[in-house]
Amino acid sequence: MDIHPEIPHRDIVAIGASSGGVEALGALLAALPDLGAIVLVVLHRPANRASYLREILARKCAMPVEVAKHGELLRHGVCYIGEPSQHLMVRPDLHASLLPDHRYTTRNVDPLFVSLARHFGPRSIGVILCGQLDDGTRGLEVLKKAGGIALVQSLKEAKYPGMPQSAIAGDGPIDLIAPVSELAHEIVRRVEEQTVPRMAASP
Repeated sequence: MDIHPEIPHRDIVAIGASSGGVEALGALLAALPDLGAIVLVVLHRPANRASYLREILARKCAMPVEVAKHGELLRHGVCYIGEPSQHLMVRPDLHASLLPDHRYTTRNVDPLFVSLARHFGPRSIGVILCGQLDDGTRGLEVLKKAGGIALVQSLKEAKYPGMPQSAIAGDGPIDLIAPVSELAHEIVRRVEEQTVPRMAASP
């Protein structure tokens, strides 16, 4: 019998979106059960306006939705978002790292994905949803090269396909390009995979 390498325990899901992202995020989270994973959400939003993203997503999500606090230990089974004026990242001890950005935060997907690649690559699933421009492309490339999973919303479904299109054209294979409903199924499948050696009969 040949022993195949262990399947990494995928227990961190990071989702990035921009224009049209509230609807896409809501649909994705509504399709997810109460995952035994940490879910991190970043959405481009103007920092000079009140945000009701937590309340909106909480109505859709089976998991509790919380605004991440700097330095707090991230817990499994919780969906975290950052404030509009912050970059949400993850430290090597699985605590939240929040750096201020008092401008319009339109580059906050890359820093999240890169922080996960650096510390938790094989445990991570990166998801790019609709939006304009190219935020998330570099971060998803780095995450994939670090052993993570790369998922992208299909161009036909994305209301604003710029971010998905850029990610697809980036330097690195995408594991799945699909509508949100299929991405949700893939996230669940990856999270529920067991971290055990797989056995295969020798040829």
